[in-house]
Amino acid sequence: MSEADSVKDEIAHLDVSHRELLHQGHLLTFVSETFDYSGDEMRREFVQHPGAVGVIALDEKDRVLTIRQYRHPIRSWSWEAPAGLLDVVDEPLLVAAQRELAEEADLAATDWAVLLDLVSSPGMSNEFVRVFLARGLSATAVYAREGEEADIEVRWVPLDDVVAAAMRGDIRNAILVAGVFAAANARDRGWAGLRTPDAAPLQRR
Repeated sequence: MSEADSVKDEIAHLDVSHRELLHQGHLLTFVSETFDYSGDEMRREFVQHPGAVGVIALDEKDRVLTIRQYRHPIRSWSWEAPAGLLDVVDEPLLVAAQRELAEEADLAATDWAVLLDLVSSPGMSNEFVRVFLARGLSATAVYAREGEEADIEVRWVPLDDVVAAAMRGDIRNAILVAGVFAAANARDRGWAGLRTPDAAPLQRR
């Protein structure tokens, strides 16, 4: 086994002695769990998250689809990739990504691959995010958007320019930043080694 092969997350199965629902919101659940860790009783509070998907949509000119959307928790207009919650029961990850690309960008794609899997903030949430690469793009019917999504602005930006914006600190969205770095790396390797769109994640939740 090479040193690189040895860097892999491992799923743990610890005994949870108590679980308490602290708050049930519209989208998120706040819970407390007490568990045994190496003989010690530990208690942790965290956000129970349904998970999410994101899409790095790349056109034939190596431009990335970016969308600008208001995000109230950070009080910012944020440049992002199309993304959304896994809020449809048992919906396959690829189907969720295809749905989000259509709903947020009015696009479909014929060529899909997995770029990377993320756990966005494992110290406080169990959120899992799968980020897809989508190519072979075409227009779909215009989707009726509401709320903050009604004001979405779309911009096509060269992949290298988005990477440079991340390095300058001009963009901060985790899915977009991680996704474009992964896409640039994959492009430089001739798109070799990408996982198939139906590849099983190490852990979905």
